[in-house]
Amino acid sequence: MTTPLRIGLLGCGRIGVMHADLLSGRIDGLTLGAVYDVVGEAAERTGARYDAAVAASPDELIEHPEVDAVAICSSTDTHIDLLVQAAAAGKPVFIEKPLSLALDQVDRGIAAADAAGIPVQVGFNRRFDPSHRLVRDRVADGDVGDVHLVRITSRDPAPPPVSYIEVSGGIFLDMTIHDFDMARFVTGSEVVDVFAHASVRVDPAIGEAGDYDTLVVAMRHENGAITTIDNSRQAVYGYDQRVEVFGSGGMAASDNPLTTTSVYRNADGGQLSTVPYFFLDRYIPSYLAEWESFLSMVRDGTPTPVSLADGRAPLVLGLAAGLSVRESRLVRVDDIG
Repeated sequence: MTTPLRIGLLGCGRIGVMHADLLSGRIDGLTLGAVYDVVGEAAERTGARYDAAVAASPDELIEHPEVDAVAICSSTDTHIDLLVQAAAAGKPVFIEKPLSLALDQVDRGIAAADAAGIPVQVGFNRRFDPSHRLVRDRVADGDVGDVHLVRITSRDPAPPPVSYIEVSGGIFLDMTIHDFDMARFVTGSEVVDVFAHASVRVDPAIGEAGDYDTLVVAMRHENGAITTIDNSRQAVYGYDQRVEVFGSGGMAASDNPLTTTSVYRNADGGQLSTVPYFFLDRYIPSYLAEWESFLSMVRDGTPTPVSLADGRAPLVLGLAAGLSVRESRLVRVDDIG
């Protein structure tokens, strides 16, 4: 029997604990080896819950004998330093998005990973959602023909705490970044320019924190296709995630799943179940699939499905969109970096 790949988890917040749960018996060939968090109590709880060693520092975790690869799920401002440390130790890395809020830091991490020759996968889990992936496959197989228009909708059921928004980099970098990645993924074409509108329509406190809660982005791709993205921090009906690609040969789309398949109808009309309310209700299968892909990358040498370059490109688009809003103008991607 093959020994499982032991993952060292850096960061035991909400996303880190979710990954700890997935790595603890839910994926053949992977297991949780050790955990660390700057909040010691969080690491102790996670280690006890999932029977993993608790490291006293990032260095100790990365060098731990029970760790074969590292998962960086800590706060964004720590990502690149930890990537550089893991690269120096020769450990494969899974790293959550965004890689950083600064391009020069991302480039430092890319240089370190390239120099060490370690395999790295960025955590854009929506690429692994079966419905979104089928849209991409329809485009790649030519079923949609030449792509003309792409529409991407992402709306959260409720806004995050303002304390999170103040350190997250704002909506373009903590939320829309997924949609920037999806636009590149489904079209297979890079973005050349960006124009964005953004407003505060949900909570004035978000605006007071210097951010927005409602936005629309229009982007032009190298192949001539145009993508529009709309985001809201609050959709009262649930977690709304949709992608549509329209082209010369037809269209392909992914819609929201429903919480049940029940249907009610009477003389006045009908009623369907609600859409999922929480992102974990929608995307657990995609998180499992991305970990299976990571295992294949490390064990079998398959190419990374989401490279550091794939992590860098959406950050550039997020920075371009923020500049577009601030200056009320079209921004060319090449001008950002």
